[in-house]
Amino acid sequence: MKFKYLVIIFCIIIFIIISVIVLLPIISANGDYYAFSANIRFLILPLIFFVVLLLVCVCTYFFLNYRLFSLLEREDWPALAYYLENKIYVKGKFSAQNVRLLASSYLIISDFQSVFKLEGKTQLAKPVEISRNALIFGSARILGGNYPEAAMFFKNNIDKCKPSDKQWVRWFYGFAELLSCAFLAAESEFSSLAVSSDSALITGLSAYFLNSTLEKKSSEPVKCREISETGKTRVIESVKNLKNWNKEVHKMGTDIHTAIIRKYIDEVRQWVFA
Repeated sequence: MKFKYLVIIFCIIIFIIISVIVLLPIISANGDYYAFSANIRFLILPLIFFVVLLLVCVCTYFFLNYRLFSLLEREDWPALAYYLENKIYVKGKFSAQNVRLLASSYLIISDFQSVFKLEGKTQLAKPVEISRNALIFGSARILGGNYPEAAMFFKNNIDKCKPSDKQWVRWFYGFAELLSCAFLAAESEFSSLAVSSDSALITGLSAYFLNSTLEKKSSEPVKCREISETGKTRVIESVKNLKNWNKEVHKMGTDIHTAIIRKYIDEVRQWVFA
């Protein structure tokens, strides 16, 4: 849906709320002038002021960011990158939103060197945004083929990233180790996640790689297979069926880090629900 339509719908809802606020005290006063006057002073006016202020804030935010919203809506990633470069490099606005969107835009157009340039500039200006966006900056290393550096980056950010990202950062650390042929480290991380993660996707992906790749490289293949089967069972018990699995995948569909491993997510679906 177009962003401007969302704003219009929001304005309509606010208008309806204001109408209810105005009419309800009139009805409840039941012809009593003094009761109506009290409702006006102590109920209607403060609520109207709050709602109008909220409306002004939302509309102001929309119009100040209209260019950004329009580029996102058109999915014009090169133009969006140019727009955000001006905001960040020229105006110095290293906000969480700007850094995340610019890094994601670079990934989509496969401009990995620009991701690393942004990372370097952000490290100097606002280093906390590196760990907050560890999945994006680490994914650039994987897509760029620098797997050992990706593994080190993810490992260093496991305890620094956002709590909501920690399991994914751990999984990508294991994935980077797997791509680096560091099979022992990959097996250790995936084995832990297969039996402990509260995410069906992470559990399934971890169990799948234990089954499809790491069992052949493991010094304890029987144990590796058992953990893989445990992870597979946990996925089935969690999502119950393919429909619910697809819902879980859809919830993560807009995240850039899951987009780059979509092939493996599809393979996990076939393996679990075959």
